[in-house]
Amino acid sequence: MPFLVYLLALAVFAQGTSEFMLSGLLPGIATDLGVSVGAAGLLTSGFALGMVVGAPTMAVLARRLPPRWTLSGFLLLFIAAHAVGACAGDFETLFVTRVLAALANAGFLAVTLSTVARAVPPNSRTRALAIILGGTTVALIAGVPAGAVIGDAFGWRSALWAVAGLCLPALIGILLTVPTAVAGGPHGPAAVPKPDARRPAPALRDELAALRRPELRRYILLAALVNGATFCSFTYLAPIVVDGAGMPRGAVPAVLALFGAGSLVGVLLAGRLGDRSGGPLIRIAVPGLLLGWVVLATTLHSAPAVWALVLPLGALSFCAGSVLVARVVGAAEAAPSLGGSFATAALNVGAVIGPAAGGAALSFAGPAGPALVSAAFVLATVVLGGVRRGRS
Repeated sequence: MPFLVYLLALAVFAQGTSEFMLSGLLPGIATDLGVSVGAAGLLTSGFALGMVVGAPTMAVLARRLPPRWTLSGFLLLFIAAHAVGACAGDFETLFVTRVLAALANAGFLAVTLSTVARAVPPNSRTRALAIILGGTTVALIAGVPAGAVIGDAFGWRSALWAVAGLCLPALIGILLTVPTAVAGGPHGPAAVPKPDARRPAPALRDELAALRRPELRRYILLAALVNGATFCSFTYLAPIVVDGAGMPRGAVPAVLALFGAGSLVGVLLAGRLGDRSGGPLIRIAVPGLLLGWVVLATTLHSAPAVWALVLPLGALSFCAGSVLVARVVGAAEAAPSLGGSFATAALNVGAVIGPAAGGAALSFAGPAGPALVSAAFVLATVVLGGVRRGRS
């Protein structure tokens, strides 16, 4: 696997840490900036919405620029947004920096997915994309807890500075190693100085026309549903653990870390088997998820059951999600510049609708509500043919 893939995964790890760690910093932010915790929570919503809007928008703006400059430009904007946010004296400024960071993150991830898909042979695409998404799972396991520790010890501003500093090695590496263009050849990836002379980029309307393909729309929908199910319950693991299973609050970080460990297992499994056995993986993972979320909802008051279910649910969620992201990119071959943005948007639509639906279910049905909604999302995946057709 090219070193470029691991370098980009490092940047995705830093950006994933920034996206997820904020939930642990909200009380400190609220106190420091004189707003309620609920108002501070808008920072998370603003980031997610910025990712949804930013993925296609940034990809369109960057589609004719060399990947070295688009990736480094987005990462530089991400670093600058964190530096300004760490110095913010009011909530409004911090909110704007979070939206800008989300736009940069969305653009970076969209270009990364498209670049990696073209930088490796087709039979290694799922493995390469799984490594990239592995940056997000490692952020769940290590980055988010580390951010919480730094925030508790030195304040929330120090956590933003830490993320900015973590991005600097990736920025330098991108400037030194990413070619000005990446194009696939019959024997694998090849860096060429002027790709337009060999393979003119499709017109924007032609790339957008790829969305007319039923297969692509189907994979986007399935990826959004699976990711919505994942973040529906992951977002509310704390009330599930404390209010549902009756565990002490001190158990929450361990449960979150266990879910993150499972997600890493799922990504690694998808990376190893997804290119040649993606269909069987989906046919196993999706029904397993449906069963798992239903069992969690019905055995929620048993702490041992929660401990036993969290890791396999994380593994199945990210295994299915990784394979579906690879299928989105593969089905968008007619849109080489925007294919990554389609996958990024699918992921983040799920990250928006999942927590929103889970929060409503938590209010009406208690701690079991998010798990039931996750099961409903997965059931919709089955009904829409994600398992039956085999190729998903």
